[in-house]
Amino acid sequence: MGHEIDARRAAFPEVRTIAFGTPLTWLRRGAEDFRAQPLQSAFYGICFALMGWLIALTFRHAYPYVSALVTGFFLVGPFFAIGLYDLSRRRQRGEPPQLAATLDAWRPNVAAIGMFALVLGVVLLVWARASLVVFALFYTQEMPSLEGFLAQVLSLDNLEFLVAYFCVGGFFAVLVFAISVVSVPMMMDRDADGIVAVLTSLKAFGNNVPAMILWGLVIAAVIGLGFALWFVGLVVAVPVIGHATWHAYRDLVA
Repeated sequence: MGHEIDARRAAFPEVRTIAFGTPLTWLRRGAEDFRAQPLQSAFYGICFALMGWLIALTFRHAYPYVSALVTGFFLVGPFFAIGLYDLSRRRQRGEPPQLAATLDAWRPNVAAIGMFALVLGVVLLVWARASLVVFALFYTQEMPSLEGFLAQVLSLDNLEFLVAYFCVGGFFAVLVFAISVVSVPMMMDRDADGIVAVLTSLKAFGNNVPAMILWGLVIAAVIGLGFALWFVGLVVAVPVIGHATWHAYRDLVA
């Protein structure tokens, strides 16, 4: 039995090639899952909204970190959305949506999921530090006020800073997106080894770059709208994207 489990963890599944517009189907299915189990799904959305408010309150006087921590929602979101993946899996199997059972959906493969969460946490810390370094390089005397920074973004003043800042952030975002497209749902669903899950995710990303770009833009747009609504929008945005991610995994990995 132990050898069978080890073989299952080490097996590389087949990765499918999908059509460019498939991510829009995932979004629709995610919305359907949310409507089918709104209370259970909204619980996770509320948790994300509360986390957003807490970050904004704690770092309200250190906004260079806030931008990095907000970006961290995109980086560590796949891990915290495990319960949403399990809700979608239960609905797909015809099982009742039990919130309590989804709270420890990570437990059967805690070693692999925990290690991946650690990796995402390290990436988040590195990105937060890199964000501060970029600010320090371009603002050697005094950090601009939040209003001044937003004005620069909107007016494209200090274009060199904006290019550097968003290039660094984009690098971390693409890296994490590529390794986590299907890795966390796969580790939860198949008891897969972390390395196998990450490599499978990279292959899914590489085999479907145009569709993955669209999927990334969809995620950024939906979550960004949630932020724009003072985090309240995350109550709906996060569950819909979490459920949609489950369907992305099911379509991409055979």
